[in-house]
Amino acid sequence: MKQIKYLVLLGAIAIGFTACKNNVDDDFDANAQLTADTIAIRKYVTDNNIPALKDKSGVFYQVITQGSGEVVTVNKMVTVDYSGKVLGSSSNFDSSAGTPVEFRLSSLIAGWQIGIPYIQKGGKIRLFIPSGYAYGNNAQPGIPANSVLDFTIVLSNAQ
Repeated sequence: MKQIKYLVLLGAIAIGFTACKNNVDDDFDANAQLTADTIAIRKYVTDNNIPALKDKSGVFYQVITQGSGEVVTVNKMVTVDYSGKVLGSSSNFDSSAGTPVEFRLSSLIAGWQIGIPYIQKGGKIRLFIPSGYAYGNNAQPGIPANSVLDFTIVLSNAQ
């Protein structure tokens, strides 16, 4: 009797897993998307005379103000004032609106984890984040799938 209960439970679990919607797009090519994002970022920074540098990851950044103090690591809490928009858009999809907020850097998108360590406390940076280091091919409120993001971030504190 116990074996039958386990078999039924196992069957129910198997059915549950097969019934789950598969959100993976089998046709999605992350490398091709990164190439397209890189081309779009290069064009944008060139057209707008932005002296951005490219990290080995593919994230582009412009250090506006370096700041001073310790180098920020991914395990730190960071206090930031920021605004974010989709590349080329004139309106923000998110902003701290002049009120700095605190986050653990490791809980933020990969593009921030890559870019924030380029500045220290008091620093300001602009990040051009390829979609794969942001939300990828998953749309978010105000952010279409495969969007390159453009953030301006002031680092008030890191601890």
